[in-house]
Amino acid sequence: MIDPRLLREEPDTVAAALARRGVDAAEVQRLRDLDEHRRALIAEVDAARAEQKSASQAIGKATPDERGALIDAAGELKQRVADLEERLEATTRDYDAAFAAVPNLPHPDAPDGDEGDGVVLRHVGQRPSFDHEPRDHVELLETPGALDLARGAKVSGARFAYLVGDGALLELALVRYALDVAMAHGHIPVIPPVLVREQAMYGTGFLPTDEQQIFLTRDDDYYLVGTSEVPLAAMHADELFDADDLPLRYVGYSPCFRREAGSHGKDTRGIFRVHQFEKVEMFAFTHPDESSAEHERLLAIEEEILAGLELHYRVVDIPVGDLGASAARKFDIEAWLPGQDDYREVTSCSNTTDYQARRLKTRIRVADGDNLLVHTLNGTALPVQRTIIALVEQHQRADGSVTVPEALRPYLGREVLFQA
Repeated sequence: MIDPRLLREEPDTVAAALARRGVDAAEVQRLRDLDEHRRALIAEVDAARAEQKSASQAIGKATPDERGALIDAAGELKQRVADLEERLEATTRDYDAAFAAVPNLPHPDAPDGDEGDGVVLRHVGQRPSFDHEPRDHVELLETPGALDLARGAKVSGARFAYLVGDGALLELALVRYALDVAMAHGHIPVIPPVLVREQAMYGTGFLPTDEQQIFLTRDDDYYLVGTSEVPLAAMHADELFDADDLPLRYVGYSPCFRREAGSHGKDTRGIFRVHQFEKVEMFAFTHPDESSAEHERLLAIEEEILAGLELHYRVVDIPVGDLGASAARKFDIEAWLPGQDDYREVTSCSNTTDYQARRLKTRIRVADGDNLLVHTLNGTALPVQRTIIALVEQHQRADGSVTVPEALRPYLGREVLFQA
């Protein structure tokens, strides 16, 4: 949620920033009107309650002759307070819904534009070349029995798969490799819950804007997370940090779930876009003055992980029109996939500034003045399925086997996969 105080004090600045994200001036004015109306009602309710309290005290001090009239007046005041509280409750619902639908203010350095308008910051590594027609990940994994799409579809439907044998071991090796790199940079490993309550989804900004992408259980109103960012952020909801506690850095590993609404017919082959996948996710709580540096730090760790896997990739500064609701700025890393002859997103790294913390009520204790909201950041250390795709396609050999990158060999125990 954006800062209502900033909207009051610098309305033109907020309006200009939100205009970059497609929020029109009328909606910004509606937010200002709701904020002003709600604040006026709060003051009116407080005054009426104070008057009611004084009236009650007067009854206790009144003579028997005075008490009847005072009791009647107190009854009228009680009804007035109740009516005002009902109006305030309705206005607060409208206020919360309106502010919840507004995305974070974009970082001034984030490029303008929509999906496809990202700015490529750099290319890293050598694009692989082959002396054979490159195979895609489906052929490379299905042939040796490391991937079973048919049985995944039989059991669960489209966009599900089994990783079997070396495929399963490859996942576990990649996960432990990524965890070790993140831990070497001070991230605490976490296995979080992946069924969460509505407040966790709302607090991280996935509700209401991403509701169509989220799986919801039928009987218990639990949401299945699309990223461990959600439980890692909500882990410290309603908590107050001391300044010395920060930065606090986690790295979580979990299954993730996504409905992929709106992607009918898109990336249907293989395991690039599936309903269930696994990720290693970094998350950080920082002081506001340090969040931009922390953002660059998380990106550097992501690059270290991919470079260690000897993958060719590029880093893209994502335009404001393609940012998630909570992100002020986001960098994507896109790996080269020979099977698609294209760069595709494998990791992302977002600075959500105080947007999530305001909803989650996660603050820093300040000796003098108001407590500060923390800044929260997330970065995908390793998305299992997409990393497997990039790895097997970039490191494939003519006979269908795959060279294991040197950094992964201690975890996998071999130098070559799928060798006949």
